Amino acid sequence: MANHKSALKRHRQSVKRNERNTMMRTRIKNVVKEVRAAVEANDSDLAASALRKATSVLDRAATKKVIHSRAAARRISRLHAAVNKMA
Repeated sequence: MANHKSALKRHRQSVKRNERNTMMRTRIKNVVKEVRAAVEANDSDLAASALRKATSVLDRAATKKVIHSRAAARRISRLHAAVNKMA
């Protein structure tokens, strides 16, 4: 365990950040699954609303550096392509 005051603070920050990143990654997986399920069910209204939500979550994760900005853009692009292909 760290002994210096600054090292203790850095440890506290890293623990907090790790929890936030884990929650955000789980949330990303769940919203992507919602969009995929709506596309599989061929429900365009549900897919459109789930896509808006997924885009928001992915952009927020990229802003917070949970995932890379280009990774977020790639996922959003693929989800858009899947929803557009359905329509």
